[in-house]
Amino acid sequence: MHVALERARFGAVASGDVPVGAVILNSKGEIVAMGNNQRELLRDPIAHAEMVAIRAAARSIGSWRLEECTLVVTLEPCAMCAGAIMQSRIPRVVFGAWDEKAGAAGSV
Repeated sequence: MHVALERARFGAVASGDVPVGAVILNSKGEIVAMGNNQRELLRDPIAHAEMVAIRAAARSIGSWRLEECTLVVTLEPCAMCAGAIMQSRIPRVVFGAWDEKAGAAGSV
């Protein structure tokens, strides 16, 4: 979670976006990919931290199936990101805070 929080801080400073960070770990606990919100920077409404990290992880391991991975994210994923998590077959998600506005893991 510490690395995800650092990514959130970095992204907020670099792009002026909402401070959300995500890290994807392999089965050994090693970092495979990281992401932070980049919507403002890229002018891309789907450039959420989770989406950025999932894309990077798929490139890094050479497969869209992230079945051995864990996603660590600072904020509860939204519905779009929850769908991407399911589609990429990530079996475990750890998030740091509930998102009562747009969270899709139990808050909404």
